[in-house]
Amino acid sequence: MGEIEQRPTPGSRLGAPENSGISTLERGQKPPPTPSGKLVSIKIQMLDDTQEAFEVPQRAPGKVLLDAVCSHLNLVEGDYFGLEFPDHKKITVWLDLLKPIVKQIRRPKHVVVRFVVKFFPPDHTQLQEELTRYLFALQVKQDLAQGRLTCNDTSAALLISHIVQSEIGDFDETLDREHLAKNKYIPQQDALEDKIVEFHHNHIGQTPAESDFQLLEIARRLEMYGIRLHPAKDREGTKINLAVANTGILVFQGFTKINAFNWAKVRKLSFKRKRFLIKLRPDANSAYQDTLEFLMASRDFCKSFWKICVEHHAFFRLFEEPKPKPKPVLFSRGSSFRFSGRTQKQVLDYVKEGGHKKVQFERKHSKIHSIRSLASQPTELNSEAPDQSQQSTSLTFGEGAESPGTQSCQQGKEPKLPPGEPGPHPSPTPRRSPAGSLTGSPHLSELSVNSQGGAAPAHVTLSPNLSPDTKQASPLISPLLNDQACPRTDDEDEGRRKRFPTDKAYFIAKEVSTTERTYLKDLEVITSWFQSTVSKEDSMPEALKSLIFPNFEPLHKFHTSFLKEIEQRLALWEGRSNAQIRGDYQRIGDVMLKNVQGMKHLAAHLWKHGEALEALENGIKSSRRLENFCRDFELQKVCYLPLNTFLLRPLHRLMHYKQVLERLCKHYPPSHHDFRDCRAALAEITEMVAQLHGTMIKMENFQKLHELKKDLIGIDNLVVPGREFIRLGSLSKLSGKGLQQRMFFLFNDVLLYTSRGLTASNQFKVHGQLPLYGMTIEESEDEWGVPHCLTLRGQRQSIIVAASSRSEMEKWVEDIQMAIDLAEKSSGPAPELLASSPPDNKSPDEATSADQESEDDLSASRTSLERQAPHRGNTMVHVCWHRNTSVSMVDFSIAVENQLSGNLLRKFKNSNGWQKLWVVFTNFCLFFYKSHQDNHPLASLPLLGYSLTIPSESENIHKDHVFKLHFKSHVYYFRAESEYTFERWMEVIRSATSSSSRAPVLSHKESLVY
Repeated sequence: MGEIEQRPTPGSRLGAPENSGISTLERGQKPPPTPSGKLVSIKIQMLDDTQEAFEVPQRAPGKVLLDAVCSHLNLVEGDYFGLEFPDHKKITVWLDLLKPIVKQIRRPKHVVVRFVVKFFPPDHTQLQEELTRYLFALQVKQDLAQGRLTCNDTSAALLISHIVQSEIGDFDETLDREHLAKNKYIPQQDALEDKIVEFHHNHIGQTPAESDFQLLEIARRLEMYGIRLHPAKDREGTKINLAVANTGILVFQGFTKINAFNWAKVRKLSFKRKRFLIKLRPDANSAYQDTLEFLMASRDFCKSFWKICVEHHAFFRLFEEPKPKPKPVLFSRGSSFRFSGRTQKQVLDYVKEGGHKKVQFERKHSKIHSIRSLASQPTELNSEAPDQSQQSTSLTFGEGAESPGTQSCQQGKEPKLPPGEPGPHPSPTPRRSPAGSLTGSPHLSELSVNSQGGAAPAHVTLSPNLSPDTKQASPLISPLLNDQACPRTDDEDEGRRKRFPTDKAYFIAKEVSTTERTYLKDLEVITSWFQSTVSKEDSMPEALKSLIFPNFEPLHKFHTSFLKEIEQRLALWEGRSNAQIRGDYQRIGDVMLKNVQGMKHLAAHLWKHGEALEALENGIKSSRRLENFCRDFELQKVCYLPLNTFLLRPLHRLMHYKQVLERLCKHYPPSHHDFRDCRAALAEITEMVAQLHGTMIKMENFQKLHELKKDLIGIDNLVVPGREFIRLGSLSKLSGKGLQQRMFFLFNDVLLYTSRGLTASNQFKVHGQLPLYGMTIEESEDEWGVPHCLTLRGQRQSIIVAASSRSEMEKWVEDIQMAIDLAEKSSGPAPELLASSPPDNKSPDEATSADQESEDDLSASRTSLERQAPHRGNTMVHVCWHRNTSVSMVDFSIAVENQLSGNLLRKFKNSNGWQKLWVVFTNFCLFFYKSHQDNHPLASLPLLGYSLTIPSESENIHKDHVFKLHFKSHVYYFRAESEYTFERWMEVIRSATSSSSRAPVLSHKESLVY
């Protein structure tokens, strides 16, 4: 092999000079003397997928090889990177920088060592060099392609659009599609091509450096950014994955993070054979044991993970490299492994103090030249940056440190910041980047926010002395914190804050307040209205009363206090107190943590709600008087939803708290003073939701079956153990009279079809039932000449049906096929049990029970065919019938999670003014109130079948944050108060206006942008 200098190197390929210093040494130091002896050639695979060979002495420590790679890349911040390789047991491990290479890589000729990012900092603005950010961007690109960095489709498309911008430059649709056809950045890329091209069109004028910066800004907010999963099991034997990050040790179930142990809480890390042990600091508020134990596949896996945990803790938490322990004289106990190299603080200090020459280099796939970010002589503007960066750096290492009140200047088209951006200091003077791109504009920030619920960077400072004429580095190359770029007065800040807080966390906290008001009103339907009506009539057994009301009243009392506390905090946050100026109350995590912990004491009441629902429905089934009483109460205006829905509201509310805390944790950087409380509250509420999850699913299915039972006539025993609801909707059935509209109900064992009855109750009469066992399904458009046509062949009969659209047909096919598979695999309820006229199922004992029913009640027929009482005409079944669509149990589950309340301005198509209304979104429907204090809605708008869009310019709606709902000739405009609330309303309404299939449920739940 030739010498390293005699072959093309990464540095020479990038066009850099050959005399750069070695990255991992302090300034003024010389590399250690290279051990003499036999040279060994080692192949290194770089992040741009090229391979380079390096010759090093075989007895040299791993540090020599890493330094050689960094030196030839001219990489100043090489400490973030590492070398990984498969050992003799095929386990991927990191190269130990202190051990001799020959003892680690036993067969160098057959091993390819990979140069990759090892330490992912919490904030990419801490990376000072453009080359470093370019290599990080290559790592993100690699992780996307390998499926390691998982995210929703919108985030993936946005990430790829920035990669494409850095590789081929400005938007050209033909070139874009050709480039995407040749390069696969993610599995299933074809489905995202249109969205990638659409996003790329927004990046015109953006330089490669800016693209890298924006790519990392989006990627760092993804949950799987920089995460490498290590399979393990907990004490119960449940399969989990462990990971380590800059904040601490993380626990995943699949790709979902279920727990986190911050470094501040960890007292000791150790391993014993296959057991990985985490010893926590004593905490009176923690529900965890002192020592947590996880079982890994082998001792080698366990030790490898322990090592990387030790290195992460030292790199991100220590101020300097730990000193080696003195060797014991006689016996050694435990591992002697220690972190070797500079800590992140040392790297930051070194880069800030060093005067590095600007170096041009070429990127792979890109014809655009870039310039190193750090100037050889720091300007007067940047001279104050080290002190401020020092403050921000200390956040990474100090325990419980709070974020300094640094100010930053943002780019944008308008003087005000988007509401989703954090920080109490809005920039009064917008700036444009030299390339003409609005890299900090509200539009780009919106994409960043929407992709994962995070916010755009608030600490990106743009140097005002850089312009296109001077050919200096991009504004985004050197994002140092400074105040001089954005002069402002305290009075101005105070006035702006009082008028309109800009922190996204404020709007999340406000959402908690508005939805809590609605939740309290829902609790009052039971604790006040229903209880008051029950007390006037002797229609409910005392046992049932004692099961329902005592388990709701403590909840109402607790949440009344909770709401008051949130509203007090918001009042301070909005600037109605001097405390707000100090920032003491610009957080919500402490309030959430306190009250989530208080909810744990109410868990006994929450467990009773499922029991109360079952008891109420059983009471209705056995007592005609109670049935009539509950039906009459449901006709009251205050009971705007089915009565049994209100009994499940407390369980649903826990899921809402979990979603809110997840958004807060994604919004806050780990160094934020509110992050720890939010993460702790999220851990508490996640535990409660996990405990109640099984009960919740069971009760939702139980409640849905009973709700459907009220809409059907001809069947009384629809609710039987084991039966699960899957989908309902309108299809056309082909008969001798042609196509006739029918309502279909799909369960896990039978498919029912009905027609709308002509009775006063507007119920649906069952015409037939098809057992799913042995059924086959096939498309038959060509056979019958009917679009979107299906043939369902059962064991006893076959029917031909047609859907209203191709997408509707595909949803039915998917769900029916799934139900057929379930019916064949399980011993579910026999369809023959669906009798149309069952005998009276009340026992003689029940007839003489505390209900004291009259002789007329007892002798009356129990068949629902003869019930002609008034019935709601706006149930989900009727909405699907009128709008010729369908809805699944998956949709109902998503609807439970997507509930929202707040003020909106409404405008009709031909009206001039806007009307302010309190709007509640739940159960696929918008309910309109004059104010949040009203007890019942003025009107409602079922959203199934509606289209959700943004008004076009031709509609002359010259207002911000407006969305449009339209169905046929019905058009409504709604206006939100901020960017965040606009996005939230769009998100939840989209969940109701577009019905889901069962397959993409996960992505639907992740998605935050439409």
